[in-house]
Amino acid sequence: MAVPKRKSSKSKIRMRKASHKTTVNPAKPCPECGAAQQPHRACPSCGYYRGRQVVSVSAE
Repeated sequence: MAVPKRKSSKSKIRMRKASHKTTVNPAKPCPECGAAQQPHRACPSCGYYRGRQVVSVSAE
C-alpha cells in the first residue's frame, strides 16, 4: 500500500484544490424582454427560447 513519505503542505493541498472550483455561466439579456437569462435555457420572465414561446409564464 502506498503511503506518503512526508506530510503534504497546506500550499500543495490548496494548489490541488484550486482546480476544483466551479464557474458560473454569465447571464445574457433575453432578446424578447431584456431580462437576464442563462444560456441555452428558456427565459424565466417571458418563457421564450430561440424566438418562440416554449414555457407559459403566469402574470403576477
